[in-house]
Amino acid sequence: MTTPVDHHRRYSPLDDRRHRRYMGPPISTSSSAASFKGCCCCLFLLLTFLALLAVAVALVVVLVLKPKKPQFDLQQVAVQYLLIDSTTAALGGAQPPAAYLSLNITLLFIANNPNRVGIRYEAAALEMMYGGVPLGVATVPGFEQPAESRRLVQTRVVVDRFNVLQADALDLVRDVALNDRVDLRLTGDVAAKILVLGLSSPRVQVSVDCAIVISPRKQSLIYQQCGVD
Repeated sequence: MTTPVDHHRRYSPLDDRRHRRYMGPPISTSSSAASFKGCCCCLFLLLTFLALLAVAVALVVVLVLKPKKPQFDLQQVAVQYLLIDSTTAALGGAQPPAAYLSLNITLLFIANNPNRVGIRYEAAALEMMYGGVPLGVATVPGFEQPAESRRLVQTRVVVDRFNVLQADALDLVRDVALNDRVDLRLTGDVAAKILVLGLSSPRVQVSVDCAIVISPRKQSLIYQQCGVD
């Protein structure tokens, strides 16, 4: 004989306690939020401390070392050759004149570091121009320079039959024929950074702006002058 099952058994508080024991203690969301806020505060304080430390180090460098802007000056220009190939007007001036310029010159710079710490120069490209038109580029490689030192830096500009614009062709041919001179301009920026304890300072721009006058007949330098940065 089977005992009938009571489908309408009443709820007992003992069952609720057993259920809680199996499910574990309730999770408190307030403690998790508090720990997250604590981590954020610690991170903020750490970043603030690092920022203040960086500012303090920068002030020490400025007040103690007194960094100065490095110098990058053009010292010498050696002319290998400068050739002008011109065509005169034909058929009563129906065809405008043209001029082709070829040159090969060597540029010698002096990099001067007056600081008591080393500096690092980045690679630079200086433009050789005639009449405001770029002819070629003098590439300066990047290098590091010790404190309170001078260093020679050599580069070269090579141009092969550059077609001078018609507006400047007449001036170029006239200057060569009458004055035996070609006026060139070397311009560009050289970036440098001061090195302190393995760290580099913000970039400093050293400008190069030089006037160069060359004699095509003598294949030599007539005049050079660089502006003060």
